[in-house]
Amino acid sequence: MDKSKLQATLSSHWPATAVSGVATSAMLEAHGLGGRLVASAVELGLLQRLQRGAYIRAIEWNAAAPWDKEYLRLMAHVLASNCQGVYSHSSAARIHGLSTWGCGAAVHVSFAYSPASSGRGRNVVPHKQAFSPQAMTLVRIGPLRIPVTSVERTILDCSRQFTLEQAVVIGDHGLRNGASLPALKQQLAASPIKRGAARARRALDFLDVNSESVGESRTRVFLARTVLPLPELQVPVSTRQGEYRVDFAWRRYKLILEFDGWGKYFNYRPTPEALVNERQREKDLMELGWQFIRIGWADFSDPVALEARIRAALVRAGAVLPAARTRIFT
Repeated sequence: MDKSKLQATLSSHWPATAVSGVATSAMLEAHGLGGRLVASAVELGLLQRLQRGAYIRAIEWNAAAPWDKEYLRLMAHVLASNCQGVYSHSSAARIHGLSTWGCGAAVHVSFAYSPASSGRGRNVVPHKQAFSPQAMTLVRIGPLRIPVTSVERTILDCSRQFTLEQAVVIGDHGLRNGASLPALKQQLAASPIKRGAARARRALDFLDVNSESVGESRTRVFLARTVLPLPELQVPVSTRQGEYRVDFAWRRYKLILEFDGWGKYFNYRPTPEALVNERQREKDLMELGWQFIRIGWADFSDPVALEARIRAALVRAGAVLPAARTRIFT
């Protein structure tokens, strides 16, 4: 079968039961896509093999963002591994729909016992830890009911395992989705797990339900590493056109810091309308004497330069600041 015919066959026979586009060998076989055909499709670059027994069409794989590819590999493991454990840490965060950043593509699975190495699978990080019934739940994704740690337990596990920046991204989103910070602190205090407890306490103390995106969470952690005065989050400002809410603001200096992730402008409205509205918002605020500093993803790659930019903006706005000193958090 030539490539174009094979492509057409894949499109017409791809299982409706595929989860996020991922299908198992058994699903494909049941829809007339047998082993030889699948092998040919992989060889011709029409299918991407995610792990043994799990595939996705290459056109979907190639169009996926890096973080979406991490989720797809996780779904491949859920579908094809017959895992007997509970998905935990960043894997549980992804299944719960929480934002993750920098946690890697490894699949984290927790067991009440030490699993045999043959059952772990490649790219799987096993954890041996016991759970109370309240620390586990089932999440439905398509036809699947996936055993995962609860949102609260997931936040605690990630706070013990990952860097402050990574843990705060997950924890802030968890709070926005309804997790209780007092309950998290109570569970941590009562937990018999001592390893990573100090790291987790530091992360919980840093969480803020008002942090509305990965970019804002990372900005908060970055600012805390400096000796710059910390701004307020999600500050309402009244103008002649109505009230606006800004990401960060130093009210005393009338200085606004905005994190500009591209999705902020393109996810919700047609691009021209979004950009015109944002420009009008900025004009209205500048009429009242507010100054702006805007940062984006690329700025985090040079923290020294970013701190210098924010420092210079604060000084122009009238702040008297101590000498630069950056702390390192892990």
